[in-house]
Amino acid sequence: MPLRGGAGPSPASHGPTHGPSDPRTCLPGRGAGGMRPHGRGALGCCGLCSFCTCHGAAGDEIMHQDIVPLCAADIQDQLKKRFAYLSGGRGQDGSPVITFPDYPAFSEIPDKEFQNVMTYLTSIPSLQDAGIGFILVIDRRRDKWTSVKASVLRIAASFPANLQLVLVLRPTGFFQRTLSDIAFKFNRDDFKMKVPVIMLSSVPDLHGYIDKSQLTEDLGGTLDYCHSRWLCQRTAIESFALMVKQTAQMLQSFGTELAETELPNDVQSTSSVLCAHTEKKDKAKEDLRLALKEGHSVLESLRELQAEGSEPSVNQDQLDNQATVQRLLAQLNETEAAFDEFWAKHQQKLEQCLQLRHFEQGFREVKAILDAASQKIATFTDIGNSLAHVEHLLRDLASFEEKSGVAVERARALSLDGEQLIGNKHYAVDSIRPKCQELRHLCDQFSAEIARRRGLLSKSLELHRRLETSMKWCDEGIYLLASQPVDKCQSQDGAEAALQEIEKFLETGAENKIQELNAIYKEYESILNQDLMEHVRKVFQKQASMEEVFHRRQASLKKLAARQTRPVQPVAPRPEALAKSPCPSPGIRRGSENSSSEGGALRRGPYRRAKSEMSESRQGRGSAGEEEESLAILRRHVMSELLDTERAYVEELLCVLEGYAAEMDNPLMAHLLSTGLHNKKDVLFGNMEEIYHFHNRIFLRELENYTDCPELVGRCFLERMEDFQIYEKYCQNKPRSESLWRQCSDCPFFQECQRKLDHKLSLDSYLLKPVQRITKYQLLLKEMLKYSRNCEGAEDLQEALSSILGILKAVNDSMHLIAITGYDGNLGDLGKLLMQGSFSVWTDHKRGHTKVKELARFKPMQRHLFLHEKAVLFCKKREENGEGYEKAPSYSYKQSLNMAAVGITENVKGDAKKFEIWYNAREEVYIVQAPTPEIKAAWVNEIRKVLTSQLQACREASQHRALEQSQSLPLPAPTSTSPSRGNSRNIKKLEERKTDPLSLEGYVSSGPLTKPPEKGKGWSKTSHSLEAPEDDGGWSSAEEQINSSDAEEDGGLGPKKLVPGKYTVVADHEKGGPDALLVRSGDVVELVQEGDEGLW
Repeated sequence: MPLRGGAGPSPASHGPTHGPSDPRTCLPGRGAGGMRPHGRGALGCCGLCSFCTCHGAAGDEIMHQDIVPLCAADIQDQLKKRFAYLSGGRGQDGSPVITFPDYPAFSEIPDKEFQNVMTYLTSIPSLQDAGIGFILVIDRRRDKWTSVKASVLRIAASFPANLQLVLVLRPTGFFQRTLSDIAFKFNRDDFKMKVPVIMLSSVPDLHGYIDKSQLTEDLGGTLDYCHSRWLCQRTAIESFALMVKQTAQMLQSFGTELAETELPNDVQSTSSVLCAHTEKKDKAKEDLRLALKEGHSVLESLRELQAEGSEPSVNQDQLDNQATVQRLLAQLNETEAAFDEFWAKHQQKLEQCLQLRHFEQGFREVKAILDAASQKIATFTDIGNSLAHVEHLLRDLASFEEKSGVAVERARALSLDGEQLIGNKHYAVDSIRPKCQELRHLCDQFSAEIARRRGLLSKSLELHRRLETSMKWCDEGIYLLASQPVDKCQSQDGAEAALQEIEKFLETGAENKIQELNAIYKEYESILNQDLMEHVRKVFQKQASMEEVFHRRQASLKKLAARQTRPVQPVAPRPEALAKSPCPSPGIRRGSENSSSEGGALRRGPYRRAKSEMSESRQGRGSAGEEEESLAILRRHVMSELLDTERAYVEELLCVLEGYAAEMDNPLMAHLLSTGLHNKKDVLFGNMEEIYHFHNRIFLRELENYTDCPELVGRCFLERMEDFQIYEKYCQNKPRSESLWRQCSDCPFFQECQRKLDHKLSLDSYLLKPVQRITKYQLLLKEMLKYSRNCEGAEDLQEALSSILGILKAVNDSMHLIAITGYDGNLGDLGKLLMQGSFSVWTDHKRGHTKVKELARFKPMQRHLFLHEKAVLFCKKREENGEGYEKAPSYSYKQSLNMAAVGITENVKGDAKKFEIWYNAREEVYIVQAPTPEIKAAWVNEIRKVLTSQLQACREASQHRALEQSQSLPLPAPTSTSPSRGNSRNIKKLEERKTDPLSLEGYVSSGPLTKPPEKGKGWSKTSHSLEAPEDDGGWSSAEEQINSSDAEEDGGLGPKKLVPGKYTVVADHEKGGPDALLVRSGDVVELVQEGDEGLW
């Protein structure tokens, strides 16, 4: 920071220049005299202006200097020349002493440099010392008179401050001294100045004017002065002063920014402003801390130099430097205190503003929820039409009150928060108080409406209970009348007993019956509507009718009891209770309508067995009956487990849908939802709601119908098997759900929902329930089937089990199918996915009439095959990184084979796990190795089924063809060497033309084959070629050595003879000549030799 406010007067001005308005009053040293501490002023218009104005003129000058003063750092090179210096010495009256040492090149110093040094040196002493005037000591003892004269005149003409005395040490040489005496006398007029110029002959003469303690050693004094040290001190002090100025300016600018900031109108903006201002405050405090640290460091260095001095006394300039730094430190401390005071007020206002915005936002949210709740409760006008209905309405009201209670409690808490803000003297009391009053009014209004509604429903519940009681009383009375035996009532004792029963029953009417209709109407007027009044009237009418019947019976019994007659033979029959027919099983409806009565009885048997049938069974079968009973108990146990787990499953689904899914639409929970969950409910829960409705409304109820006949429960599964397809959709969505859960599992929304539901497990465990449930069914069906082998529903159980397993397989296959990438067509056009799995695959292809064995590798290709009804797809499996469903593999599509042109060889020589898939009459051959022989067998069987169905379709399409088109294979007798040649070509056609309706073996051959079919031959040999290089960066010829067979390459140039061995006949062949052999399709024959002409 500059140490002064201006450069002083012009060089020609030598009079006193340091007045009260001199801008240099801010300089450290002289200027520091004006930097006296003041008391703290109040915050100005911006609240922070006092950082400068409260410190008087010094602070004002620091902030508002227009003239940039010189600093030691600016003229450091000029000061280092040391042609003049301020040693810190003082005259007898305290005048500062400026020394001009012997400097031979004095005359060569540019005027600008000389003026800068003079201006700077005269600006250092305080105003008081500078006002006395400066004493100049010009040492020219080694110079010439002409130079002395020029130096004195230059100094006198350019000195920018007051002068008190000029002392010149003239040259010491005899000639120069004599010359100076004479010249000075004759040229005295040239030295006319406002102060005297004294020529001194020696240093002792100088001590007569200035004490030795105030002079440096080169002038015979004892003052300790080091010019480089002095220069470092001045630079450090001025740097610190500059830092003080910049800090003050920064704080003033920051204060103006804070004062001009408008208070935002929303929570987010207010929080942002508060955070931004806090960050800036922290930075300002850090700058203050650094400035204070710098000041203390400078002050400490000054004190250390003072302590190291040899003289007990310290020169005045050092004392002034210390005072300057101390005053600047005091100013910084006061500035910091004023800033802290202002920031506390500003922060309080921003925090109150943030509290207000939170309060206003909460008020808007709660008011919207309470308004919506009030509108909803206004729609609750139903008072119920039965006791159960009213109880249901009360439960709904309680549930609604519980859910809305959260908003009511929040509103009351918000009102208390507002009252607390008012108590803390918030600046917006006039805005907060009305809102608190409105919140209390809304809560009271809502609570009153809930209470009124509950009162009406309670009144309705009371009325319906009375009506229920009355109807129950009437029913009991009717039952009593119907149960009194007529024959016993004919006797006097019987009549009296019946009469007592009736009278005793009528006495209970006071507590149970409706006494007066008008009183009921009046008492329950608030809830009576037209329908309820009609219901009350009907109940009262039923009650009156029943009482009338009782009174007539009572009168009759009284007459019978009064007469003394002999007993009358009873003629009325005993009233008997109507037998209830057993409820038919849901499974009966699945039987044929034309079945006999015996068949119907057999089907109804499992539902309700007569006691006689059970006893006969026990007697007839003995131990077998006991075993059957044990199995029945086990079946009931499995059924009980099925029902219990089904009910628990339905409850868990409902709990998830209401406790999580529904809460995602709850406005009260919206603030807990992360942005990643917005509009993602369908992704997270999939079609769980559809699954819940199916089980709750349909499947569970139908299962309950089979409680008494668990062995028939398979029918229930079969009837609803198509509905279970909804699980495929759920499982296909599970990877997306799992990924979303993994991203948002830490969301406070899930934690709050879990806390409300009091669940020990998190949501992801419940999202897995549908997957677990669909796999649980097959286990329960297996158990039920194990205990129902000889029961009527065993076939249905077996079929249901197979269907459930099929659904599980379809779900699993679909999960793999959706992971296929790179297939251009529509996978749905390929038909149903039958099987999928991973295999090792080798290839061996023939192009045209020349067999070209592709470059092979020892390592096979790893391929994942998807078998559809119309094609088989070859894909490359790629494992993904991640966890859970995110780790599921993907499949890159490589190629596909149309099933219309596919054939298989079931067995490959040398490995029971290998089979061949060949294409276009073995144009392309794929040797497939399964992980196990069982998997191979399953795939071969499935492919055979597909080919069989295609062949059957071809047969149906080509029934118009004549059977003579198919020719069988002629095989020679063991002793014959001239078999027919013509049929060999026909056999080859049969094998290559897959649409031939006569032979399935044209598609599927069994046993080892010799080699791919050549022209004119119907047999093929198993290919053992290695895998050809892939296009996707697999093994290549550059990576693996190629083992090629010369024999195979030579043999590819033309047709070759078949190798002797056993072969399977692929078509029937009738005996066409005496030398021909009769064979049937499937026969195994042994080839002895093939002739040159292709004859066998």
